[in-house]
Amino acid sequence: MTLAPEQEGRPAPGRSFPVAAAWAPAFDAVPRSLFLPDLIWAHDMATGKSRPLERTEDEPGWLAAAAADIPIVTQWDDGEHRGVEPGTVPTSSASMPSLVASMLDDLQVEPGMRVLEQGTGTGWNAALLAHRLGDANVTTVEIDPDIASRARAALERAGYRPRVVCGDGALGWMDGAPYDRITATYGLRAIPRAWVEQVRSGGRILAPFGTHYSNADALVRLTVHGDGTASGPFLQPVEFMKMRSQRLVRPQNPAGGGTVTETTTSATLPAHGRFDPFPFASGLRLRDVVHAVQPHQDGARTLWLYSLTVPAWAAATFRDGEDAHMVRQYGGRRLWDAFEQTLTWWRQAGEPGVERLGLTVTPHGWKAWLDDPAQPI
Repeated sequence: MTLAPEQEGRPAPGRSFPVAAAWAPAFDAVPRSLFLPDLIWAHDMATGKSRPLERTEDEPGWLAAAAADIPIVTQWDDGEHRGVEPGTVPTSSASMPSLVASMLDDLQVEPGMRVLEQGTGTGWNAALLAHRLGDANVTTVEIDPDIASRARAALERAGYRPRVVCGDGALGWMDGAPYDRITATYGLRAIPRAWVEQVRSGGRILAPFGTHYSNADALVRLTVHGDGTASGPFLQPVEFMKMRSQRLVRPQNPAGGGTVTETTTSATLPAHGRFDPFPFASGLRLRDVVHAVQPHQDGARTLWLYSLTVPAWAAATFRDGEDAHMVRQYGGRRLWDAFEQTLTWWRQAGEPGVERLGLTVTPHGWKAWLDDPAQPI
């Protein structure tokens, strides 16, 4: 999201990212450094690598990272990791400050509103909310007891006392309902029904949402309606750690016994990078499918598709300069056929990015749409 100049607050010393005027006092008063542990891992988005920083060993470097517009990992492997070097999977973090600022602006809160935050993490986002809305109007839920305890302590040291709940965010928090807003700091593959039920009619849910096709998310802002549905547009591509109960469980390659069919395709493979538009858009249509792109030493690349519902896979190998590419398919879903249909739809629609897509949530699940809720994908 880009802020117009008249919306930007004055930059705090050392702040290099824009903040909407309504949120500038909170960012000026509540530095991220107050909420970070002494051992952090500064994450490089370009390389995907994280480097450890210990405040007791390198306080200037630690403070510089805390003030920088970068993500900072604060937990690995659901807390099972020990030691200074990075663990295997990052499972809690402090998001890029510029993203925190844009998401708070996208939340569209006003004084007096009640907000439920899902995913307390370090507690910094809850403190920013509490600074603007008041402690009594902010409830934050964290599933990990250690993280919840540290966040509560950091909030109290900083002078803020929103309600910090240790629990499963998928259940919401009924004691404070109805809320004017619910916001999530982790990625979702389904919007919990409890969230829709705990937001007042006309209230909003802001959350990173995506599919298992890729790890990519897009920020969606849903308006809750009196009929129990919620609908709204995607705002910007993002990528978050996923809600623990909705993490991808990768399928095993099906055992033999079936028939592998071989064909060719003249299709060209769209870019499949982290924030490229096709992987996100295609996942909204290719339900319960996960992909992987395998590079080869000769420059070729194979797109693998796996079904999450029945034993099935497809693989298409692309070589530059060739017009026909080998395709293999196996199992109870014709995944390559579905992929080509999705590719045709996407190109005929003008290769839409997230800004043309939206989501509607009903008591029975979700459906995506293009340009308007009346045009389901």
